[in-house]
Amino acid sequence: MSQENFPAVGGDTLTACLRHWAATTPDAPALTFADFAEDPSGRRRTLSWRQLAERVDAAAGALPVSPGDRVAVLCPQGPDYVIGFLAAITAGAIAVPLFDPGLPGHAGRLAAVLADCAPSAVVTTAGARPGVEEFLGRDTAVVAVDRPEPARTWPAPAAAPDDVAYLQYTSGSTRSPAGVVLTHANVLANVTQVVRGLGLDPAAATTVSWLPLFHDMGLVLGLITPLALGLRSVLMDPLAFIERPVRWLELLGDHAGSWSAAPNFAFHYCASRIREADRARLRLGRVAAIVNGAEPINPDVLDRFHTAFAAAGYRPELTRPAYGLAEATVFVTTGPAATPRVTTFDRDALATGTARPAGDGIRLVACGAPAGQLVALVDPDTGVARPDGSVGEIWVHGPNVGAGYWRKPLESTETFGARLAGDTRSWLRTGDLGVRHDGELYIAGRIKDLIIVDGRNHYPQDVEATAASADPAIRPGSVAAFAVAGTDTEAVVVVAEHRGHAELTEPAERALAAAIRRLISDAHGLALRDVLLVPPGRVPRTSSGKIARAACRDRYLAGDYGKVLAR
Repeated sequence: MSQENFPAVGGDTLTACLRHWAATTPDAPALTFADFAEDPSGRRRTLSWRQLAERVDAAAGALPVSPGDRVAVLCPQGPDYVIGFLAAITAGAIAVPLFDPGLPGHAGRLAAVLADCAPSAVVTTAGARPGVEEFLGRDTAVVAVDRPEPARTWPAPAAAPDDVAYLQYTSGSTRSPAGVVLTHANVLANVTQVVRGLGLDPAAATTVSWLPLFHDMGLVLGLITPLALGLRSVLMDPLAFIERPVRWLELLGDHAGSWSAAPNFAFHYCASRIREADRARLRLGRVAAIVNGAEPINPDVLDRFHTAFAAAGYRPELTRPAYGLAEATVFVTTGPAATPRVTTFDRDALATGTARPAGDGIRLVACGAPAGQLVALVDPDTGVARPDGSVGEIWVHGPNVGAGYWRKPLESTETFGARLAGDTRSWLRTGDLGVRHDGELYIAGRIKDLIIVDGRNHYPQDVEATAASADPAIRPGSVAAFAVAGTDTEAVVVVAEHRGHAELTEPAERALAAAIRRLISDAHGLALRDVLLVPPGRVPRTSSGKIARAACRDRYLAGDYGKVLAR
């Protein structure tokens, strides 16, 4: 589909888009929620564009807010979340997409974010309201979007493209959460970039998502892109996916031209957990694309997924590796409609900052090229752009890049106001390391996670993959490798989740730890300080499912993992 034929978004603000589709296609389906909690088969509940707009207006009218106030969205996943988010923006406030306090393991993060954004009101549901009010423990207005009580007169102030639409809080993999300030213009620009980058036909598309709506990828895929382009959005709860991953693929097969996105672990989870009998029923030939992003992409996982679902009609070129981050709304690069490109780079050369293809070494997946924005690979110390084939920090410039972090001027200047040598424009420093090879971007890791021993760079995800290969019972994607202070140089620690940890005898545990040490010594030339095998769930993750290496390091240093194996 040629670029000039891409349909335009419905307006220059999110509220204008909602008004446009409610007026021009009032009876078309806007949102379908597959409710697996009420019915194991997933009872469908659908709202038309007119119904969605009416419910948004009703909820917005119940919000006692002024322009610029923050409204925290603490709804469970579903239609009420979409309504609450859009109601906050329609009322003239700044939405803050968060989550129900009942989400296990994230109470501390929720409290930190609420303290940072200081909302004037909270939107939730009648069912979740008691728990929300108990969690807040303060005098904050709480509105149940499924039972709104009118509290103001209309109309609310009309939004402008440069007005702040919402604060997208980062997942906090290497620091405390920070709220990225995103305008209507930022997010609508990113929607256009997504469509251009993927080369999809929005006129015949349906988005299908189980991703949490408080996460940047989940919000843009499941809510903002359909809203901007007038598409149907099909949502399900993340827990429903975890319980039975086949549900996601079934929903994809229900709609021709369906497209979705998921982190790498979801591809592994589907390939390993969906039974052969269930695979045979799937209709994945109807899928337009599934974006793989949000965490390092494992080429072996892609191979397993493609093999597992080939008989269901899924083709490798439907998988679209991508790179992005909340500071750029979400999307930065993606690859062409082709089998994902995997390149093996020499490990020793990559450790010194040069990407040289080799027959043996580190296998990395290409994440494509930017669309509608600029990407540079930069020496982070000098601000000088590095040539193709050299590892550098990924810098981004484009209309999708946020305005900064909420009320953090110093951090905002450092991250969003970088200056490339010889260039007067502001660039976003991502903190990610990458390399451009044959026109595509490859992700090498996070600067703050980089392990430097004896002057050599080691990428933690590479060390983690080696550790996971020691035993099938070590959970893929559940290993953390990080550096701690040593006597003369940094020392390296590996913490790995083991499915059968409770049954491991001490001799077996020591033997497996020794095997991990040997593998990492042979592959990386690293002598590990400690190897810790822990039960499932002990390696901390961010809200988006990434390994939180800094948090794992803190737990290790605090002695939270108990005894360590003999060194």
